[in-house]
Amino acid sequence: MIQSPPNRDHVEDHQSFDLEDWLPITASRNANWYYSAFHNVTAMVGAGVLGLPYAMSELGWGPGVAVLILSWVITLYTLWQMIEMHEMFEGQRFDRYHELGQAAFGRKLGLYIIVPLQLLVETSACIIYMVTGGESLKKVHQLSVGDDKCTKLRIEYFILIFASSQFVLSLLKNFNSISGVSLVAAVMSVSYSTIAWVASLAREAPESVEYGYKKRTNSVPLDLIGGLGEIAFAYAGHNVVLEIQATIPSTPENPSKRPMWKGAIVAYLIVAFCYFPVALIGFKTFGNNVEENILTSLHDPKALIILANMFVVVHLLGSYQVYAMPVFDMIESVMIRKWHFRPTRVLRFSIRWTFVAATMGIAVALPYFSALLSFFGGFVFAPTTYFIPCIIWLILKKPKRFSLSWCINWSCIILGVVLMIIAPIGGLAKLRYQIKHKRLPNSNYTIT
Repeated sequence: MIQSPPNRDHVEDHQSFDLEDWLPITASRNANWYYSAFHNVTAMVGAGVLGLPYAMSELGWGPGVAVLILSWVITLYTLWQMIEMHEMFEGQRFDRYHELGQAAFGRKLGLYIIVPLQLLVETSACIIYMVTGGESLKKVHQLSVGDDKCTKLRIEYFILIFASSQFVLSLLKNFNSISGVSLVAAVMSVSYSTIAWVASLAREAPESVEYGYKKRTNSVPLDLIGGLGEIAFAYAGHNVVLEIQATIPSTPENPSKRPMWKGAIVAYLIVAFCYFPVALIGFKTFGNNVEENILTSLHDPKALIILANMFVVVHLLGSYQVYAMPVFDMIESVMIRKWHFRPTRVLRFSIRWTFVAATMGIAVALPYFSALLSFFGGFVFAPTTYFIPCIIWLILKKPKRFSLSWCINWSCIILGVVLMIIAPIGGLAKLRYQIKHKRLPNSNYTIT
C-alpha cells in the first residue's frame, strides 16, 4: 500500500524538493531537434498508418485522397501553432497541453476542457497499440507455424504477451530516458511502412479487384464516415507535442520553437513518405477487400511480412510509452500536489503498472481495430488535433477579423467540429456490429 505522509512540507519546501525536476515531462531539458523528429514520428506513425488503406476503401478514391491530403495540411498547420504558442509569453513555457488550455480558457475551465480530452486521447492510443501489437504478434505466429496450428490461440493471448513488455518499459524514469526506445521505434515505423507499400506494389492487383463502396456494417454512409475517424486517428502527435518541446532547452537567444519546428518538419516529411504510399498503393492493390490492418492482407514473401510485423511490435513498444508518459506525468502530479503522497518509486511504479493493466484489460475486452480507430479518431483525436489549437490561437493571438489567419482558423474549426460529430457514429456502428456478431478483427464481413 502507498501511504500518504502525515505532513505536506516535503512538497512545499522547494529547497529540498522540486516537483518539476521529478515529474517525467520536465525532469530533463537536454533534447534537441532530432529528438523532436523521432519523438513526433513515433507518436504519429503507428496503428493509424496500418488502417489507412482500409479507410480509403470506405471513403473511395476521390474523398479518400482529398481527406488524406487535407488532414496532412491542417494538422501540420495546427502543429506549427502549438509550437509557436509554447513560449508565446516571455519567461513562461507551456510544458503541457492543459497549461496552454488554461492560458486560453481560464485556470479551471482550461483543465476541464483539455485534461479529459488529452487523457482520453492518450489512453485510447495505448489501448489501440495494445490491440495492434497483439495482432502483429498473432500474424508472426500464424505465418511461422501455419494456420492449422494457430487456430486455438486467440488474439487476446497475444495482447497479453505484448502488454507484459510495457510493464517493464513503464519503469523508465522520464521522457528523455525513453529517447533510445523512441528512436528505434521511429526507424521501425518507416521500415514496416515501406515494406507494406513495396510488398503491395510488387503484388499485382487481381482482375476482380473492386473499388466501389462495400457494405461492412449495416449502412454504406456509416462506413464512409467511419473512414474519416480512421484517418483522423493517424494524425495524433499534437497531444504530446508540447510535452516533447518541454524537453528542449530554451533561452531568449535560442528559443525551443526553432529546433522543435525543424524536427517537426522532418517528422512530417517522414509521415508523408509513410502515409501516402501505404494508403494509395494498398488500396489500389486490394481494393475494397483490403483488411483492417494492411499487413494482414499480405502473405508473401513470408519472411518479409514476418519481419514487417515484428517491426510493428518494436515500434509500438516505443509509441505506447510516448503516449503513456504524459498520463504518468498528470497522475503523479495530482497524487503529489493534491493528495500529498510522497514522491517515491513505489508511488511511481504503482501508478504506471495500474495504467498498463487497465489499458491491457480494455484491449483484451474490445480487440476491434478499425472500430476503435473510427470512434476514438473522431471523438477525441479530432478536437485536440484539428480545432482546439485553432480556438486557442484565436483567443491568445487575436488575429484581425476576416484576416487570412482568422479565416484559416475558423475553417479548421468548422471542419474539425463536423469530423468530431459524425466520425464516432460510424465507429460506434462498426463496434456494435462486431460485438453483436462476435466478429474477430481483420475479417471481411458483409450484411446482405
